[in-house]
Amino acid sequence: MDQLIQTIVIAAIPVLFAITLHEAAHGYVARHFGDMTAHAAGRISLNPIRHIDPVGTILLPLLTLAVGGILFGWAKPVPVNFSALRHPKKDMLWVALAGPASNLLMAIGWAIVAKVSWAFPDSYYAEPMLEMAQIGIKINAVLMVLNLLPLPPLDGGRIAVSMLPYRQAFQLSKVEPYGMMILIVLAVTPVLSWILSPLYRGFVYVLSLIFGI
Repeated sequence: MDQLIQTIVIAAIPVLFAITLHEAAHGYVARHFGDMTAHAAGRISLNPIRHIDPVGTILLPLLTLAVGGILFGWAKPVPVNFSALRHPKKDMLWVALAGPASNLLMAIGWAIVAKVSWAFPDSYYAEPMLEMAQIGIKINAVLMVLNLLPLPPLDGGRIAVSMLPYRQAFQLSKVEPYGMMILIVLAVTPVLSWILSPLYRGFVYVLSLIFGI
């Protein structure tokens, strides 16, 4: 029990940062391209309280930490009115890409923290910082590869809608009302793990090669 509590305390910072910055990034980029919806709702913020979803941000990460497996979670989605963007179909690409891009940058940042921790093994903070960095890499890698799946309303689905010709984009966009249901079905079966695991392991492997961790 003490070990679990220690892990939860160490994991809190990287998990909250991963989820909060992912959502805030969507809001920042949407505002840049003309949509003020998130700004008006007070969701362009680095305050994690504004983005916390009781189930996705707290309960689910705690459960995955307790039972093992891939660390997983989500925040309250930042509201984006794509029709308010200056060039809706084109700008949608950058708004959607902002979330996974933030997770990529955070994973790289945590890899640097891990590298520094390895370089100073005798430091009092080396072990907890290394554990925090490893969790940070894991949660950001999972959020990045999951959100890049081409399934609306995931970011990857929105990216695909932005890049596809209008007819194909319209057909894919019709999947959005059922997207979360499809994702839940995939998550409770081995299918989602089959899809995510190779992508996740490949990304972490490349990161470990680059930073020697």
